[in-house]
Amino acid sequence: MKFKFLHNNINVLDLDRSMKFYEEALGLTEVRRKECPGFTLVYLGDGNQTPHQLELTYLHDRTEPYNLGENEIHLAFETDDFDAAYAHHTEMGCICYENKAMGIYFITDPDGYWLEVLPKKFR
Repeated sequence: MKFKFLHNNINVLDLDRSMKFYEEALGLTEVRRKECPGFTLVYLGDGNQTPHQLELTYLHDRTEPYNLGENEIHLAFETDDFDAAYAHHTEMGCICYENKAMGIYFITDPDGYWLEVLPKKFR
């Protein structure tokens, strides 16, 4: 029996705002969408660089921010141009934590989720 990663899910309060953020910050675009009574699922992809997707779940009646606990769970993204990515995220004002000793940083999305940004050579 084998398993493979398909997607990660996060819940968002404002679907349009989140989709705009993920496209501007990380270049993720909508791959598919499922409209259901009471909620919408939108799957974002990285332009077929990987098969992995990020599923945004939008609950139509939700008005309160999600409790992210201590926010220890995060998604990581590798970039081929770390300096340009850092400058872009600085301009966006979304960098929330830097670990200069490790050469990485984190950005935060509109709902407070942390996203790690690593240079390609990091691995």
